[in-house]
Amino acid sequence: MWLLNSSIGRKLIMSISGLFLVLFLLFHMSMNIAAVFSETAYNAICEFLGANWYALVGTLVLAAGFIVHIIYALWLTLQNRKARGNDRYAVNATPKGVEWSSQNMFVLGLIVLLFLVLHLTQFWYKMQFNEITGVLPEVNPHDGYALIRETFSNIWFVILYLVWFVAIWFHLTHGFWSAIQTIGWNNRIWMQRWKCISNIFATIVFLGFAFVTVAFYIKSL
Repeated sequence: MWLLNSSIGRKLIMSISGLFLVLFLLFHMSMNIAAVFSETAYNAICEFLGANWYALVGTLVLAAGFIVHIIYALWLTLQNRKARGNDRYAVNATPKGVEWSSQNMFVLGLIVLLFLVLHLTQFWYKMQFNEITGVLPEVNPHDGYALIRETFSNIWFVILYLVWFVAIWFHLTHGFWSAIQTIGWNNRIWMQRWKCISNIFATIVFLGFAFVTVAFYIKSL
């Protein structure tokens, strides 16, 4: 099957899974912003997205999207390094017109992944997983507001999360338009437009998540 046997097919799968994750980021950011303005509204969302069957199906689909994206990103990176051979050890300046993020997508992806593990242990483990298993009976799995307030009252977590959001910003500024290009939704005119849209979208996502983090830290003072 050409999707698996060709580099173009593998890149297409990585791009589609990446765009799926981009939509999730937008949803997650919007959901978190609600917490800043209404504890009741946010906890109602948390209860709606708890251990209900549709939420569990969504979680499995989302996890599959992450796994596919990570596997294919690793596969393509190893394939590219093998193709470059000894040239990859050469020290060269960044070529003109090539973004820094495009040359460091894999490293940025690793940073995003490592922080994702931290995020899951702080929130998903204490909420949906806890509701399913009852592993933390002292924690209310539907009180997401309390978890956000507790986490972002710690300045070190605030700093760590802001670093994570910066890495996501860099990853998105290249990944978004690159995925569009791979799918074929571009031409000479639209290529620059998609790059501009990517920067705007990444900035909105960054500012949205950062706003929630900083707002809760200020509330804790």
